[in-house]
Amino acid sequence: MSGHSKWANIKNKKEKTDAQRGKIFTKIGRVIAIAVKEGGSDPSNNSKLRDVIAKAKASNMPNDNISRSIKKAAGELGSVNYEEITYEGYGPGGTAVIVEVVTDNRNRAAADVRHIFDKNGGSMGSSGCVGWMFDKRGVMIIERSASIDEDELMMAALDAGAEDFIPQDDVYEVYTSVSDFSAVREALESAGYGFLSAELSMIPQNTVDISADPEMVQKVERLLERLEDNDDVQEVYHNAVLPEEEEEE
Repeated sequence: MSGHSKWANIKNKKEKTDAQRGKIFTKIGRVIAIAVKEGGSDPSNNSKLRDVIAKAKASNMPNDNISRSIKKAAGELGSVNYEEITYEGYGPGGTAVIVEVVTDNRNRAAADVRHIFDKNGGSMGSSGCVGWMFDKRGVMIIERSASIDEDELMMAALDAGAEDFIPQDDVYEVYTSVSDFSAVREALESAGYGFLSAELSMIPQNTVDISADPEMVQKVERLLERLEDNDDVQEVYHNAVLPEEEEEE
């Protein structure tokens, strides 16, 4: 399971400034739109919407913003058609990269992602070229605190159906199957636990350690940052091991 805390650090790193948070809120709004289109605007009857709301709260999105996004999505269903697309490719050093996109323009998104790969030492591949190297799982990151009893949290997670519970230096990591994610998240939420992040993620089966090569680290980080900055890109997953001090700045 090594490397998963590094994944969490990468995720949290991009949420530091107000401008970045605003961009994240806009991207979450698109996922809310898809969830509402698929299952309606009532979270009690829409598990996907409940999961997106949990992700929004973990990203510190205010409740008013969440409510507005749901209402906006319900009103825009006829005019805005977002779709979810996954692109796969290779980054510098033979690293594997998966890019999840939510866009209203498939052609623009594909051209932009390909351009970013090409201009930053990578190459976009065909569907499935690296996807087999990753497992889709539910991931919940809970911050360590004096008020949390590790054994109690572990039992609550496992009793709810979690597959793995892994204590780290500053967080607890809870892993689930895709099908059990919502139930485990809701059980822990009901028990009073909050999340630094809670979402479905692509976990690499094997990693490529480039941490000892500063030039390669810089190239990979540049590619990842350019992808994450794109408005259509929701998530970027990779199997590169980057230096912890770089990720935790």
